[in-house]
Amino acid sequence: MFNKIYVKHLYHVYTVRLLNVTLIFSALIFIMNILEELRFFSDIEDIGVGYAILLTFLNLPSILFEIFPFIILIATQFFFIKFQTNSEILIFKNNGINNLKIISYICLLVFFIGIFFVLVFHFLSSNMKNNYLEFKNKYTKDNKYLAVINENGLWIKDKLGDKIMIIHSEKIEKNILKTLVITLFDQDFRNESNIIAKEAIITNKTWKIRDALLINSQGKIENSQNLDFETNFDYKKINSLFSNLESLNIYELFKQRKDFESVGLNVSDIDIYLHKIFSIPISLVIFALLSSILMLQIKLKKSRSFILILGILLSVSIYYIDYFFGLLGSNNKIPILLAIWLPNFILFLSCMIGIVNINEK
Repeated sequence: MFNKIYVKHLYHVYTVRLLNVTLIFSALIFIMNILEELRFFSDIEDIGVGYAILLTFLNLPSILFEIFPFIILIATQFFFIKFQTNSEILIFKNNGINNLKIISYICLLVFFIGIFFVLVFHFLSSNMKNNYLEFKNKYTKDNKYLAVINENGLWIKDKLGDKIMIIHSEKIEKNILKTLVITLFDQDFRNESNIIAKEAIITNKTWKIRDALLINSQGKIENSQNLDFETNFDYKKINSLFSNLESLNIYELFKQRKDFESVGLNVSDIDIYLHKIFSIPISLVIFALLSSILMLQIKLKKSRSFILILGILLSVSIYYIDYFFGLLGSNNKIPILLAIWLPNFILFLSCMIGIVNINEK
């Protein structure tokens, strides 16, 4: 009977601390983000504060998803501060409930929270992020441009001067578009000419088109071995248009990965992001373990401010370690599995070392 009561008490205290920390972070993110949105819309007429609030609300879940491991770490700190301040850990210990058992129940709760985040929260946050980007793109200077990848290859809508261009390529190899068709229209979408080519080098915004076939509106055909073609796109910009993976749910990420492979685009960033999502439950458990060990190893004489600052510094350090390994993975310096899972494995081993003497505290 006591076991059920203390487990419910542990979960209640931890959940309350987690919700409080999440609300605090949400408020801070909301304030910073709404200032950014107000700055973005400052030069646009007929856009009031309501739009900035709406966009901030849509963007908030995706940011929370990214920083949630750090929220878990700080929430766990507040949980142990409460237990240490009220001497509840000592009460549990006197009733046969050791530190390791308390940590195990917390980690179990955090693990299921992580599963919820992967299966439910990520789906909601990605859809809200997608709505956020769609709404905001209407007011960006680049809204006349469009790039889509599907099973038929890469499609680009571009506008340069008074010319509108629809560009289709079956495949991309590094910085080269293969099997290229370009259709040029005037402002009223009347076809002016077509370009058919084997390939185009897109290192910069002046494409080098080789073996081009030029067809004008009267059907006259010309051949050109080398043709310079001006656009608003280069290889870097094309890749960047598909870089906001936070707006895609897991199903859409797998679909985009398949589409990228079909046209020859690098799928490393998608693979890294997918592994990052699937590692969330484990990452949350590791952060909860780290915070628990930190709190139980530090003497109670230390101030709460010192403990919280130490936790924040630890969070920042882990963030940059993960970021560094992610860069190595995206640049193919190390395998993607290592880029995501090796930092978690190292942190887990560190936790195991810290847990060895945890029950003696």
